[in-house]
Amino acid sequence: MGRLNDRVIIVTGGAQGIGRAFALGFAREGAKVAIADTNGPKAESVVAEIGEAGGEAMAVVTDVSSQEDTEAMASSVIERWGQIDGLVNNAAFFQRPQITVGPIEKLTVEEWDRVMAVNLRGPFLTCRAVVPHMKERQSGKIINLGSGTALSGRSTTHYVASKGGVLAFTRVLAREVGDWNINVNAIAPGSTASDPDADQTKYLGRVPDRALKRVEDPQDLVGTGIFLMSSESDFISGQTMVVDGGAALH
Repeated sequence: MGRLNDRVIIVTGGAQGIGRAFALGFAREGAKVAIADTNGPKAESVVAEIGEAGGEAMAVVTDVSSQEDTEAMASSVIERWGQIDGLVNNAAFFQRPQITVGPIEKLTVEEWDRVMAVNLRGPFLTCRAVVPHMKERQSGKIINLGSGTALSGRSTTHYVASKGGVLAFTRVLAREVGDWNINVNAIAPGSTASDPDADQTKYLGRVPDRALKRVEDPQDLVGTGIFLMSSESDFISGQTMVVDGGAALH
């Protein structure tokens, strides 16, 4: 028996990287998975992977910064499977060279707004679309992807601010929806080699700061995601699980 049998889980940004790893991991544990991503062909590719392994999945083209898209996403999943048990807010805007890495005076207002639209407005809109369905069922699991940068202050201003907002949003929402047995938690990864085609050496700079001296891989996050989606975490809410190999020690 899988730990997530009969559960329906939406993974935003699920077409690649960390989101893809979550989607495949949830499917292996018996969940039906909706891959919500702006890249339809890549989302369909993950659906095919899950199908070939004997699982069930669907692709939903979604821009999480769009209220219309997120509401359509929730409606599509309900129409297909009749329920939403889990949501992973993984979609985020942080792709060099698309994002400026440098002092605050080099950031444009337009780039600041774009990062906030995806990284912070996105989880707000997806939760806004999904929570009513979870309330009807008196249960649900939400995982918001934060970042270890929100704890260390490393990286660029707008990205870190958006991820710090995600961690605060997680705590407030957990209190708000707890009466309906909805768990809301965050995972804060370290710098993760999420793009297999990228130069992997750029991730080596973070290794000396970790207790575990290696590069972080998307698969390193999957076990925590499965735990937080399963009944094993039913009495955990409002928490940030730091999965960074021991860089931020508490």
